[in-house]
Amino acid sequence: MSVSTLSQSSASDSLDLDQCWHHLPLQKAAAALDTHLTTGLTTDEALRRRSRFGSNQLIPPPPASPWLKFLQQLNQPLLYILLLAGLISLFLREWVDAGVIFAVVVINAVIGYVQEAKAEEAMAALAKSIVTEARVIRQGKQQQISATDLVPGDLICLEAGDKVPADLRLIAAKNLRLDESALTGESAPVEKATQFLTAEVPLADRTNMAFAGTIAIAGQGRGLVTAIGEDTETGKISKLMAQ
Repeated sequence: MSVSTLSQSSASDSLDLDQCWHHLPLQKAAAALDTHLTTGLTTDEALRRRSRFGSNQLIPPPPASPWLKFLQQLNQPLLYILLLAGLISLFLREWVDAGVIFAVVVINAVIGYVQEAKAEEAMAALAKSIVTEARVIRQGKQQQISATDLVPGDLICLEAGDKVPADLRLIAAKNLRLDESALTGESAPVEKATQFLTAEVPLADRTNMAFAGTIAIAGQGRGLVTAIGEDTETGKISKLMAQ
């Protein structure tokens, strides 16, 4: 193995992605990602990072059987108390009270089941939101690959109509506007720029970032991948919903 290959491998292993990306100037962001602002990563380095960081995708938990999901809604201390109260009411032949208590238990379980089903649908939709094709620059050459093959440090090209395939620190933006309503709830398109921002800027105001699952509706831009898969902002939402 050559000295240059050893140094690249070592840099990949020591890569620290826990950064305040919107607060870093472009050169510092590129240095933190150990990548190049114009030529991107080498193919070999991309393969090494793919081996370390895995695929750029969200994997929703496997669905449980409907009966199991329904019974799980009864696994709550408060419902144990209600069920015990219902059994005591039956023993005392308080039929109306027992009926009301058991009805409350069933209604609560049904509501929980419906909410969980909706959460699973939302997680599946989030998983699909970052499944797309991406135009990436590696070794100075632009190529189109599956977004699942992206790694931190990749240099991505964006233009109108593209779905953002990962979280990006923008390094170029020409009239670039993104629809971020799916992530932030902001209905108006967001005008993007490249200047670094203060660390306290909230997510919705990070104009030098592009987030996975949002859509470019105008202009062109380039950005460095700062997070993939479950480490993206969309991925964090998915994990919260799973919890």
